[in-house]
Parts: sequence; structure tokens; C-alpha cells
Amino acid sequence: MAAPVVAIERIGDLLVREGLITREQLARALQEQKQSGTRVGYNLVKLGFIEENELTKMLARQYKMPAIDLARFEVDPKIAKMIPTELAVKNLVIPLKRDGRTLTIAMADPTNLGVLEDLKFITRYDIFPVIAGEFTLRNVIEKIYGTQDEQRLQTLMNEIEVDSDVEVIEEQDEDTGQADIDDAPVVKLINAILTDAVRRGASDIHFECFEHELRVRYRVDGALMEVMKPPMKLKAALISRFKIMAQLNIAERRVPQDGRIKLKVGTKVIDYRVSTLPTLFGEKVVLRILDKGNLTLDLEKFGIEPRAEKDLMEAVMNPYGMVLVTGPTGSGKTTTLYSALSKINLIDVNIMTAEDPVEYNMFGVNQVLVRNEVGMTFAAALKAFLRQDPNIIMVGEIRDLETGGIAIKAALTGHLVLSTLHTNSAPETVTRLLDMGLEPFNVASALNLVLAQRLLRRICNNCRTQYEPTDEELAGAKVTRDTTLRELRFTDEAIANAKAKAMKEALAGLQHARLDTAIGELGFFKGAGCDTCGGSGLKGRQGVYEVMPMSAKIRRLIIMNAGAAEIRDGAVEEGMLTLRMDAWMKVLKGITTVEQMIRETSA
Repeated sequence: MAAPVVAIERIGDLLVREGLITREQLARALQEQKQSGTRVGYNLVKLGFIEENELTKMLARQYKMPAIDLARFEVDPKIAKMIPTELAVKNLVIPLKRDGRTLTIAMADPTNLGVLEDLKFITRYDIFPVIAGEFTLRNVIEKIYGTQDEQRLQTLMNEIEVDSDVEVIEEQDEDTGQADIDDAPVVKLINAILTDAVRRGASDIHFECFEHELRVRYRVDGALMEVMKPPMKLKAALISRFKIMAQLNIAERRVPQDGRIKLKVGTKVIDYRVSTLPTLFGEKVVLRILDKGNLTLDLEKFGIEPRAEKDLMEAVMNPYGMVLVTGPTGSGKTTTLYSALSKINLIDVNIMTAEDPVEYNMFGVNQVLVRNEVGMTFAAALKAFLRQDPNIIMVGEIRDLETGGIAIKAALTGHLVLSTLHTNSAPETVTRLLDMGLEPFNVASALNLVLAQRLLRRICNNCRTQYEPTDEELAGAKVTRDTTLRELRFTDEAIANAKAKAMKEALAGLQHARLDTAIGELGFFKGAGCDTCGGSGLKGRQGVYEVMPMSAKIRRLIIMNAGAAEIRDGAVEEGMLTLRMDAWMKVLKGITTVEQMIRETSA
């Protein structure tokens, strides 16, 4: 290996000494370097202060390395493909020819010795470096790898199957002054992403910008999966296309923006809620897919137990009172509320909702979009509703004392109020309302029922296999093989409410047995991984529910200002299944895994 070169004179000073440029021209090039980050030699050529071949000859003499004039050399695209696009663009290198076990590489920076080692490792060839002018080299790389980007783009669109019958409804008509935004490949790629995500059953699309790459991910069954990496050169055009479709300001890149896209695919209309966020390397775009065709309003299909469903329906059939649904973002609260509304959406009732945003349009329901920036808050909407002769009111979320107070007042004055809250369990919802400053006797009187829920991923039916859980796995669930089902706090009623007769009999027979016996009789299951589930072993989602109706005993505990644990114990004694208990039912039925149960519920 050659000895390292010591104290090499800077190229700018060398060019001044040789009389090829002036000191003022060098200062101008250095100023350009500070502003753009490009190298001094590149700026000297760009500004017209020196011919590129003169600069290349000087570099070759300085570093004792051969030089080449790329303007007179035809680069073979097949040879260029031997190194990744990202490596070529980042380091300004390009393969020129292959001779036996030697690969000739043109490079702009002869001091970048690390990239030579990387190229040797990637290509498995001996590397022979030559110096090329940076200005021409950049153009050649753009030409060669730009073509490859177009090929990559076409490959991406072939992989995700472009639907030709796609129409954007209410698209912005104004002239943007950016022809590349309406470029056919960009439009086709965006349409392909939007329709492919729906086809795969995704709930969200994430378009993310990083320093050297773009990434598109879908959230399917609650988990994010990477689907593609579009070419970096299309970043600005892709983001602008999203913003035009959502009727956002494409010139504003400094603040977050929210919009909506309505897409007609064949005869089907799909809504996308669009959010943009400025990040370090560009705007991140997230789209929430609101596909009404996939809206399942039958809670039984999500796995709610019969007793819990009966309690919920009784609560929403009451002419007045409050029903609260609680859980983290993405746990299906909106679906539960819409399901309840669909059951009571009759011709003789006036239903009004305040939502942020309105996710699905429902016929017969007066839906209001909350807009805090113009003063249309949840509290303001609620006050207005009470002057609109409502029977049923749905408030998207109770966030503060004012909204909670008006909702409680409405529930106590002959209206049925449905709403959501962000708490971990049904009993904690009560204590949260009290912590907001609401009076215990008002909360006890107004509440009909509180429902907490989570979504667990289901085991794939195609590759479902029985397995023996390890002691570590059981310890993670805070049980041992000696734990009995009774210790897991299964109630007689919970077992009696098991839907499948065989399961009911199995659970009844194992009611006092150890968990080890239950594992032997019922088995634990997981997915082995197959094409149907993309190798994850999980496909689809299953709801787990904690439904706490307001009995006389629970109302007394609330008035006494009891803690969440005391309220929970009282509700369990009356037959309530906690989230963990309901999840254990799903595990023992072979619907979900112990890992999913531990991840989404607490003991």
C-alpha cells in the first residue's frame, strides 16, 4: 500500500501560484463553497474562471493519479450499474471500464480513499482510480443514474399495480408554475401508492424524507411496514403533488398543514386525511385512509363478548345519560361510537356530532367539524347543539373541564351523550373526570357506561400452529404454570358467555385447573409465517373490551370518591371482564398470542 501523501498544497493556492486563476477568483469560489457546500474546483469551473481539463491536469499532477476527460468518454450504463446509485451520487464516483479483475473508477475527490475500500468490497474487483472533472462528472452521474431512477420508478409502479381508473375529486385547478408536479410518472406513482394502500388494508400511509433517501410505509393491522423507496430527485414533485391533491399551500413549507383528498377508484370513493410536517430533510406527509367500504359497524365481528355487547346496547338505548369510550389513539374508539350511532340512527331522533376531524359521513347524522382556529371548539359546538333540539349528541373527545361540564349537564337534562377520553382503563376514566374538577355526584348520576378497548393482532389462519410457551413468556404475562384460571379472575359468567359451545365446555371444565393443564387441553397458538401474512404470522385485528356499566354499587363508590383500583374490584365482582381478562379469553381461544396480550394490556 502506498505511503500517505503529506502536506499537499491546497488546489486553490496551487492554481494561484501557477497563474491559472487570480486570488480574487479563488476568494469568490471559496465564498460559493460556504454557501452551497460544493468543492472549490467545481465552483471555479462553474463560475468560468478555469477550464475543467486544466483543473483536472493540475489535480492529476498534485496527487500523482491518472486523469480522464469524461466529455470524450462514453460511459457504459451496464458497467455503471455495478455500484449502487446512492454510493455514486454521494461520493461522486462512477465505474468506467472492467479489465479482467480490475475496475476503473472515475472520482472527483482523490483524497476520498475510504470509498475505494467500499467499492472493492461491494464489487469484489481491484479498484483503479482516475481523476475526472467534478463538473462533468456530476452531469454524467445525473444522466446515467437519473435514467436508472426512471427505471426504478417504473419497477416500483409495476410492483404495486397502478389502477388506471383513478380520479381525484375536487382537485386544485390553479396554475402552480411547476410543470414537474404534473409529470405523468409522479401522478401515476402517487395514484398507485394511494390505491395500493387501500388494496392492502392499510390504515395510514407515511411518506418520509431523510438525508439520502425517501421512504414510504403503510400501517397495516397497527404495524408499520416499508413498501418502497422512491428516487430522491422526485422528492419535491411528490410532496407538491400530495399538497395539490389535498388543496394545501405548496409554497408554505415552514408550518404543518392539514387537508383532505377524495379519490374515486372505479365506482368507489375513498377519503384520505392529509397531514404535512416540516422535518430536517423535507416535509413528512401522513395520510389516514378513511375507506367507508371497510367500516365494520358490527362490534360482534371485532370479538366483543355477548355480556359486554348487551351492556353497551342497553346503555346507548337509554333516552339520556352518558356513554364514554376510552383507549389510546388507533384503538378503534371511533368505530365503536359509529357502531353505537348506527344502531340508534332512526327517523324520529335528532343526532348531532362534533368531531375533529369528521372521519366518516353518516346519512341522517348532523356532523360538525371542530375548528379551534375560528373558535368552533368542542365546548362551543356543544353549547350550540343544545339550542338545536337534539336527542343524541356525540362529542369527539372530552379534553377539558368546560367540555366535560357541558356534556354532563346535557346528559342530566334529557340527552344521550356519547364521547371519548384518553385513559388506560374504564375505572380510570371515572377518576380522570373527577380530576378534571367535575363533581362526583354529577358523574355518578350522568354516566350510563364506560368502555375501554384495545386492538390486538390476530393469528394468521393460514399458518396457525400450536406451540408450547416458555416459562419466560409466561413470566412476562405475570403467571406461572401453577396459576389457575380462577386466579386469572375469570368469572362464572365470563365462561358461560363463551360463544363456541366446545370452548364453553372446555373453559368450564378447566375453571379451577392450573394454566399448565389449560395449555395442554386448549393449546397456545402462534403464526409460523406465510405469504398470506407477509411472514409475520399475524393478519387482521381483534378487539378486547372492558365494559363497566353503572350499577348502584359503582355509583356509590364514585360518590365516595373511591380510587380506580377499588372501582375496578367492585366492577369485576359484578362480572366485568378487564382488558387483560378479555385478552386471556382470546389467547385461550387461539385467536391471538401471549405476546400481543402483554403488549396491549396490563395485568
